[in-house]
Amino acid sequence: MSSTQQRKRTTRKSTLHRLRVPAERTIELRDLVRSRYLDRPGYKVQDFVKDGIEGLLITGGIPRERADWCAAVQAITGIEVSERSHSAAGLVLMRTERGLYALSYGVGHHMLDPYYRDDDFGLEFATRSLDEDGVIKVRNQIMDGRGRVDEYSAARGERIDGFGLDRFGAIVRRLCGTVSGIPLTSVRGGKAHRVKVERAESTIKLPLATHPEDFLGDLRAIEEVCAREEPLPELRFVDRVRTLAPSGRKAEDAQGALERLIADSNSARLALSVPESCLEAFGSAQAFRLTRPGHGREEVTDLDLRTLLQFVRDKEEGDRLNALERARITMYSDEDCRTPASASTKGCEWLIADVPAGAHRYFYGQGKWYEVGADLLTTLEEELRELLAQKGTLTLPAWPKGVRNPKGQDSHDEGWYNDLIARQPGYTLFDKKTIVTERFNGGGLEICDVLGPQGELICVKKASKTAPLNHLFAQGVVAVETLRTDSEVREKFLAQVVARSGTRSGAEDLGALRVVFGILLKDGQDIDVDSLFAFAQISLLHSAQRLRAMHAEVEVIPIRR
Repeated sequence: MSSTQQRKRTTRKSTLHRLRVPAERTIELRDLVRSRYLDRPGYKVQDFVKDGIEGLLITGGIPRERADWCAAVQAITGIEVSERSHSAAGLVLMRTERGLYALSYGVGHHMLDPYYRDDDFGLEFATRSLDEDGVIKVRNQIMDGRGRVDEYSAARGERIDGFGLDRFGAIVRRLCGTVSGIPLTSVRGGKAHRVKVERAESTIKLPLATHPEDFLGDLRAIEEVCAREEPLPELRFVDRVRTLAPSGRKAEDAQGALERLIADSNSARLALSVPESCLEAFGSAQAFRLTRPGHGREEVTDLDLRTLLQFVRDKEEGDRLNALERARITMYSDEDCRTPASASTKGCEWLIADVPAGAHRYFYGQGKWYEVGADLLTTLEEELRELLAQKGTLTLPAWPKGVRNPKGQDSHDEGWYNDLIARQPGYTLFDKKTIVTERFNGGGLEICDVLGPQGELICVKKASKTAPLNHLFAQGVVAVETLRTDSEVREKFLAQVVARSGTRSGAEDLGALRVVFGILLKDGQDIDVDSLFAFAQISLLHSAQRLRAMHAEVEVIPIRR
């Protein structure tokens, strides 16, 4: 038996990064580290060479004499509390024949310069290696203008199909599951037939060998997986939205289009999103500090798109994205901004945008560019055309402009128009007729704006951008979901139908619900793949899918002027 076989193969769960350097540049390993950590007190930088591995090690941390939670505990209990804390960080940088890699421990990932991260690394490995029935967790960024992130998990591995994922309107940001059949030390050493691997952003987390020879073997196995030309068939859809290379003609065109978009904080193609690194703490954040070099800082209790885009207000086209990238945003768990709830993030990481540029469409999210593949666009547009081509079962009247009041508001508002629809024979007005139960005691639930002659739930909206349409589509989904599952709401709604129309016709058969979205776009234009922005398209298709899953029919009717 060889000495290698006799040696106990030990492994440790580690975070592995792959780094990318532009082809025209030659850099030292130190260049991959944020400069402030190279000479920061409490940190040590050391070169090393051992058993075929040559690299750089940075270790350190910032000790605190008193942990930041001590004051709160002392105030509550009246007992003096003074406990130390220490945020340890470790980072190992190394070169191989195929590329540059880093191992991070503790909060060591904060030391890496994000410019050099290879954001395709984790996705390449996961989509080419996960077991078919081994998917445990999926986190999606939904491209519908709300900055929504969905997470699905299973206690034991499942097929990806079992998670009910949206396959045309989402970017997979995290993918966790089991891997087998790859010559990793943790498998070869007989410890397990499968190992759990988590892909998050530009990293993969998995058990890696701690002996140099075995570690290099693990790294070679990972490189060979990433070099496979095609992802696994069941995970091919994940590849339809891919990171756009930061240089080249496509990137220039996309960035130019976004520079023009972000000059208008009211653009329907822009929205605020929470960066991946801030998701865990965002719900408990009490304040945000916004800083721009040379312009001081601002602290707010709520962060919105208009506040974010203040960084570009005084910038000329060509300088706006740079201004967002230089801006820094930090979340705090207290209103006094003394206890950080996150690392400092770039302002651009809080922006998402749907960016058309010529014949291409790009998605900007969390400081990265994504090219929306032709397969995705084809699928989205085909489904949307099919939905919009369906012949309507009823007709909605024209919505003419009214007289402006002293505040400049159109007297023919949505309330006026809903009343106009309800004057037709067989239609019943339900606008602002909410149903109040213990579940909806904060103002009640509005089932629809108007009830049609065959029990159609008609929901109406005048919209010039995506947000009102998101609200409209959500209203239809919530109404049907509640009527299906809440017997108290169902009975109260049917009682309202009888009281207001004198009949239970149509609405009583909740097994055949039909939701009608009546939409007035600017100047009464038609509703098609060109007039609806991508965020609204995806939101509509999401809602249609959910409604159909509840056995409700969906139709969209354009309202004319």
